[in-house]
Amino acid sequence: MSQTFDSAAPDPVALDKLKFRIQALRAKTIANGCTEDEALSAAAKVAELLDRHDLSLSDIELRAAPCERKVYETHRKKRIPLDDCIGAIAHFCDCRVWREKNAAGDNSYVFFGLSADVEVAHYLAELIDNAVRAELGRFKTSADYRRFRHQERHLANASFALGMVASIADRLVAMKKSRDQVNESTGRGLVVLKTSVVDAEFDKLDLNLRTARSTSRMVSMTAYEAGGAAGATLAINPGVGDAPSRTGSKGG
Repeated sequence: MSQTFDSAAPDPVALDKLKFRIQALRAKTIANGCTEDEALSAAAKVAELLDRHDLSLSDIELRAAPCERKVYETHRKKRIPLDDCIGAIAHFCDCRVWREKNAAGDNSYVFFGLSADVEVAHYLAELIDNAVRAELGRFKTSADYRRFRHQERHLANASFALGMVASIADRLVAMKKSRDQVNESTGRGLVVLKTSVVDAEFDKLDLNLRTARSTSRMVSMTAYEAGGAAGATLAINPGVGDAPSRTGSKGG
């Protein structure tokens, strides 16, 4: 008895392998806690895995690949620092993203794109969200933080987190630009092809999305710059090896 296979469909084994590698990275970063340096190194590694996966697919397979949603729950009713980085994460992974409220009134981010891309986007959202919380915890034990008067500390916390996510977003945009240049050198317009697939499927959703207005925020420049410095001075490894090196001490 003969069997027929859909030669246009992406290999599910390859996708499962990618997801397994992401889970292994997750165990070494999120589950064990990580610094911002480690978060960015993990981003470089997961981007390498994603690009390798994309290159393994033919144009026909990419066009036939289904799009899906993956939701990152914030468990918060108010905006969180990650909000200022979520667009950069989606761009880094060739996804679309929007914010929704769940039944409990908590904010969530919905990534939409090819299966491997939304998997990576969700991982990076969780990774960066946790890294910001961890670095903010360390900042609160610093001498710089103790110089703020008690009534200034809420603003200092928000400013530090904003500076940090802005720094991470800038780094992700720069990394994405570099990756795209490398991919374009192969002669295949992978990014253009993926974008056309995602855009076509996104249009079918017929969502009524609106762009949130940007509001001006007061910041403590001292704390903002401290958060920005956490990312601006870090070297991003090209992703050699599975585990990012630990260069900073971990706060207790």
